[in-house]
Amino acid sequence: MIVDTHAHLNTPDFHDDLDEVLARARQFGVTKTIVIGMNESANHQAIEMARNHDMLFASVGVHPADVDHETTAHLKHLVREKEVVAIGECGIDLYWRKDNLDTQRRVFIEQIELAVQTGLPLIIHTRNSFPEAYACLLPYRGRVKGVFHCFSAGLDDARRALDLGFHIGIGGPVTFPKSYELTRVVRETDLSWLLVETDSPYLAPHPYRGKRNEPGYTIHVATAIAAIKGISVEEVARQTTHNAHQLFQLGGNKT
Repeated sequence: MIVDTHAHLNTPDFHDDLDEVLARARQFGVTKTIVIGMNESANHQAIEMARNHDMLFASVGVHPADVDHETTAHLKHLVREKEVVAIGECGIDLYWRKDNLDTQRRVFIEQIELAVQTGLPLIIHTRNSFPEAYACLLPYRGRVKGVFHCFSAGLDDARRALDLGFHIGIGGPVTFPKSYELTRVVRETDLSWLLVETDSPYLAPHPYRGKRNEPGYTIHVATAIAAIKGISVEEVARQTTHNAHQLFQLGGNKT
């Protein structure tokens, strides 16, 4: 069994063949997937998809790319839905924009505080922004948990994330030939702190790089981690699935 802890199935890329995508995922051993919200519309879609498919769960949040035209007010109601297992995707992104950093910080901190209030874990986006996101989280150390999704920082930052009590999300880039620093992070991080993800439809692993990603490809991420650590794919699947169940309180099928 494998859990894909991060997939944007609530995008137009999956409108036409979601059932087929989920069937392929099950063939590859992916039994549960978290559908990630990024704004109010996507959040509602994630919840609705989770209601209609036993293998899907929802996360709701305001992505840093949406902070100029979205607020977090609606999240206070959505986090009560039983399908919701996390808050996010939230965080800071300094790759696309730097001029609204104050707004990004404010919206991120609002979601951190909501996570503290609800006990839900955070799914955090940090693109060229780990120090800024870390600074927002540090005052809440010990009161909040979660994952730095699709981790792209270095080993020192990975250790800072672990010191906060956060997991490290590993996705398709770990399969790329020149992912030297990410390989180092995987090698040096205890398996009990790793989660596997696809970030579908983005960042497809080798050999599908450049094509649409989908949850079934999580097996390629698990295979790469196993090769780096010199252990079996089964051990990676078992431990990362346990990690996901513990962090997100996935439990059994929803009723």
